[in-house]
Formats: sequence, structure tokens, C-alpha cells
Amino acid sequence: MARVGVVLLNLGGPERIQDVGPFLYNLFADPEIIRLPIPAFQKPLAWLISTLRSGKSQAAYRSIGGGSPLRRITEQQARELQSTLRLRGVDATTYVAMRYWHPFTESAVADIKADGVEEVVVLPLYPQFSISTSGSSFRELQRLRQADPAFSRLPIRCIRSWYDHHGYIEAMGGLIARQIRAAGDPAGAHVFFSAHGVPKSYVEEAGDPYQREIEACTLLIMQRLERELGHTNPHTLAYQSRVGPVEWLKPYTEDALHELGEAGVKDLVVVPISFVSEHIETLEEIDIEYREIATEAGVSNFLRVPALDIDPTFIAGLADLVQEAMAGPEVNLDQAAELPTRVKLYPQDKWAWGWNNSSEVWNGRLAMVGFSAFLLELISGHGPLHALGLL
Repeated sequence: MARVGVVLLNLGGPERIQDVGPFLYNLFADPEIIRLPIPAFQKPLAWLISTLRSGKSQAAYRSIGGGSPLRRITEQQARELQSTLRLRGVDATTYVAMRYWHPFTESAVADIKADGVEEVVVLPLYPQFSISTSGSSFRELQRLRQADPAFSRLPIRCIRSWYDHHGYIEAMGGLIARQIRAAGDPAGAHVFFSAHGVPKSYVEEAGDPYQREIEACTLLIMQRLERELGHTNPHTLAYQSRVGPVEWLKPYTEDALHELGEAGVKDLVVVPISFVSEHIETLEEIDIEYREIATEAGVSNFLRVPALDIDPTFIAGLADLVQEAMAGPEVNLDQAAELPTRVKLYPQDKWAWGWNNSSEVWNGRLAMVGFSAFLLELISGHGPLHALGLL
């Protein structure tokens, strides 16, 4: 049996308060985040932004214990997945590849080569595909593969998305059902799915399948809950973390919470649908900001479903995904990141904001946003990093 390297893709985040400034600098020193007309401005701008934003960013991380738990949790998931695969007779080693913080994708590739891995399975820890998450990570891994002959020779199988996989649906259903049963009126508890948002243009103009996959996933989970609970609960799907003057997917989470409070909803079961690990977007944005909004709107019982983390059903589902990929055909990184061919990615100029032919702007959050407005939002604390839950 071949030695298999399983690469878990994730975003990353600062683990300590003193990491926040360097983390912000690394983000904005990358031209995939901001494409400037004069490349020499890239690093000075990154320094300016990280200097201006560090204080407010550090305060947000202090509110959740002093740093992001994302690396710790992702590495726990990797260890559990590796153990499960080996118990099933698969000679697998797992590797964590963060997009913007340690351990970086380069580190995972170096470890794969050092360990003598014979084939690679790429598993993004984003259940639903988006050009701004999985797509960006696939592109980064492809860049490294093209520059490294030894790595490029390894057979590779990429898992594009798994929003409808039985293990994921079962794990989510189990966690949600427990919270519904804890409500004062289980049959009447309102299930509130909060997904990370993307600009509407990404779906309508760039062909991003994210919204379709989120909606399909939500329906599958509700069907799973009905089978287990024996009743159908009302539910809402909304999108959090919007930013900038462009329209994002609606309804927005804060607006939907106000509407439910005004409608008299008392038991609210909040589900972080697009996140599989606890991090600042669940621990600070949902648990603190959205809880306050819901309470002020009249919701008296705010029950937040925990992220999957190392839930045994979830880990078993990830192992199933890996084995299914191994049994199937090779799926290269270009195929995994592919969008509809009819789509024109724009603008095409090398200096322009938004899309070009070769890459995505980082995490989709700066698409079609003017440079001056972007800087003002960063300085005021309502910019893309806040939208991503990174501030």
C-alpha cells in the first residue's frame, strides 16, 4: 500500500497577542490581498495597515483568551484523522497547510517530501467550496507544485467540497439536535444557520457555487433533524461578516436576528454552518456580538451549537472522504479550483482590484472595493479582516 499524505487546508490565525502585528503584515504584504499599480508600495502599505490595526485586533483576540485556537484545533483534527485512517489499515500521515499563518503551505510540502510520501490527498477544511477559501488554497498549493519538480511528480487527488457528505451531515445533525432538546420548547425552537458571507457578484458573475452549496447543505441537515426529532423546526439561513459598499449575500445575520426577535422568537439555536473549528468568528462574532444583538431584539434563550472540532462522527466522515478519494481518479488542483468556463474574471489589468486570469484576490473580501474606501475601513475597524473574523 502506498504511503499517503493527507493535506488539511485552512486559513490560519495569530496564536498569541504578539503575533497579531506580524500576522497582519504577512497578509497585506502578499499581492494576492491587494494588487497595487506600483509593487514597491506593497510592503510599506502592509506595514502601515498592520501598525494602524494591531491595537484593535489585539483587543478582539484578548476577548477570546489571547489568540486564535485555530492551529491547535486543526492539528488535533489532523492527529485524530491520521489515527482513524491507520486503524483502518491506511498508511497515512496528515499535514496542516495554513494559507496565511503557521504552519504555512510550504512547510507541509517540505514535510511531505521529507517523509517519502507516495501520493497526496488534499482535503480543505471548508465543507462548501468558494473561490475565496478552498479556491485560494488550491491555487497556492498549485503554485508550489509547479515550482517543485519532486512535488509535482506525486499523484494528487483533491476533494473539492463535501457539504453533502453523510459524515458531515450526521455530525452536524447530532450537535444541533442536542441543542434543540435543551430549548424550552424543542418543537418550536428556531434553528438559525449563520454562514460566512461572500459578495453577491462572486455568485452571480464569477460563478462561485458557495451559495448553492450552503443552501443545499442546510436543507440536508434539516431533513436529518426531522428524522431524528420527529418534528420539523422552523429555520433561517443568513450570512455574516459582510464589508464594503458592494452587496453581499442576504439576508445579513444581524438583520435576520432583529427580525426574529421582533417576530417573538424566544428559543434560538444558532448554527455556525460554514465553520468546522472554533475560532474568532464563532467565539467573538457569534458568541459575543450576535448574542448581544439577539438578546436586545428579544431572544431570551440563545443556544449556540459548538463547532465540530474533533467530534468522532465528523472525524470518521473525514476518513471516509479520504478513502473515497483514494479509490477514485486523480483530481488535480486546477480541476479542484475550476469555475464555469463562461465566466469572465475581471478586471484584467495587472494592477486592478478584483479578479484577473491567474488568481483570486485574497478571500474575496476586496473585490471591487476602492482603495481609499478600503483604507478607511481598515483604520476604522470595519474592514475585510473584521469581516473574516480575523480582527
